[in-house]
Amino acid sequence: MEEIRVFCPATIANISCGFDVLGVALDAVGDEMVVRKTHEKGIRITKLEGQDLPLETKKNVAGVAGLAFLEKADYNGGFEIEIYKKIKAGSGIGSSAASSTGAVWAMNYLLGNPFSKTDLVKFAMEGEKLASGVAHADNVAPALFGAFTLVRSYTPLDIIPIKNPSELFATVIHPQIEIKTADSRKILKTNISLENGIKQWGNVGGLIAGLFTEDYDLIGRSLEDHIIEPIRSILIPGFDDVKKEALSAGAMGCGISGSGPSIFAFSKGKQTADIVADAIKKTYQNIGIDFDIHVSKINSEGIKIIK
Repeated sequence: MEEIRVFCPATIANISCGFDVLGVALDAVGDEMVVRKTHEKGIRITKLEGQDLPLETKKNVAGVAGLAFLEKADYNGGFEIEIYKKIKAGSGIGSSAASSTGAVWAMNYLLGNPFSKTDLVKFAMEGEKLASGVAHADNVAPALFGAFTLVRSYTPLDIIPIKNPSELFATVIHPQIEIKTADSRKILKTNISLENGIKQWGNVGGLIAGLFTEDYDLIGRSLEDHIIEPIRSILIPGFDDVKKEALSAGAMGCGISGSGPSIFAFSKGKQTADIVADAIKKTYQNIGIDFDIHVSKINSEGIKIIK
């Protein structure tokens, strides 16, 4: 095979209590990419539709991730990439991760899968480093592994795939403002209190246990963030009202998706997720901010081939 077209899923990172270590892939929204082998060495981005992003290889996250892949690959040729962006940059649902992972996954497939998924995470993290200044894996890991993932360790990199509860649905609302990940990281504190740390890792453990046992009540109780959300939420207009409406409509929990401004809510069943979507729309309608909204099941596969 010389060419492949893939779907690259949007992702929710942090999932309230798991800053930089937890993420989940979505099924209803994502980018598409076409990657083809070439005799010419290097990476060339030949088309980019949907967003005003650079075509220059070293200024595009897909190009940077692809170069990291090529540096380690036993391959004398190169690749051309077409990117069809359907995830807006700065939306908080893994726009840069979709491009980074889609590129390296497709290249790996075209070469017969010489690298493991963990290897691909490392390559894709170079794209994330270009986008945000930090090589974090909480978006790229679920995009590549599917479902939920836990980054147990960064040194060495250790990714733990987590079972996906069958009735879990996500509602994501994206107010049409941009919050750059690099900017949202600058306002975070570098020290936390022991009290908040204890609360936070208790919730991380509870969330992991709830996902594995499909205990939806435990999942909901664990979706609390005592460290990041109180700071980042001030950047998102109407956040408190959206969260209140989501919980009142039956959501198990609600929080900031990645660095924002998108806000996610988890529900048991699509019917409840749709009700939550209708409820939280009103907040931005009332304050006059345009928005996108998505209701999605969890993507258990990650990146997938489009026929």
